Amino acid sequence: MNKYTENINRIEFVITYACTGRCKHCSEGEHLTTGEHIDGNKAVEMIKKVCENFEIKTLMTFGGEPLLHIEEVCNIHRAATEMNIPKRQIITNGFFSKDETKIRETAEKLAQSGANEILLSVDAFHQETIPLEPVKAFAEAVKNEGIHLKLSPAWLLSERDKNPYNIKTNEILKEFEHLNIEIGEGNIIFPQGNARKYLKEYFDPDEVYVNPYEEDPQDIRTLSVDPNGDVLGGNIYRTDIMDIINNYKGE
Repeated sequence: MNKYTENINRIEFVITYACTGRCKHCSEGEHLTTGEHIDGNKAVEMIKKVCENFEIKTLMTFGGEPLLHIEEVCNIHRAATEMNIPKRQIITNGFFSKDETKIRETAEKLAQSGANEILLSVDAFHQETIPLEPVKAFAEAVKNEGIHLKLSPAWLLSERDKNPYNIKTNEILKEFEHLNIEIGEGNIIFPQGNARKYLKEYFDPDEVYVNPYEEDPQDIRTLSVDPNGDVLGGNIYRTDIMDIINNYKGE
């Protein structure tokens, strides 16, 4: 067993970097509405091999906007369900269509795939460019399908800070009160990508900020796969995932 990867217990797939939003806080920077997406068949193959060798507790799909590629998302969560991964999460901004029929059908497909928690990104940043009504319709459809749903806002500086963005976020969250949806911790915006560009006045230019989501390269817990198949310095489209894991050098 590779000492750098022996504690792997989580799998993440960035389905695509394409997105329906243009958020000022996005750590990935500017997004297009189209672009490369994960190969669902290769992802399923990887899930099965990893689960044969590790006890995986969580699988997550996100983006960009993952629901632009619903079939790939469903294939991945179906495989995670088959391999008995307990927590099967999706992060989405909830805006992939304005068609109410498609919104309901998408929620139904997600439920059938075995996805059991959806983190819905709603806040002042997302709602600058994403209409609220289709997102609310998606939230209601997800609830009707029995999938656990949490609102997952992005907070600037801290949840308690009274800056204009946080004030607006709290107003937006009230729009969901009638649905009785749990509000999760969300996340604190990190000065990277668009946030560094558009929100720089909120951050100290002399302070060294540590990315809270960055892993220790010598104690990998999460396999995070990019849309092009890259993971741990290898690529699942070209190399068996177990070879990638076993040959990882802790860098």
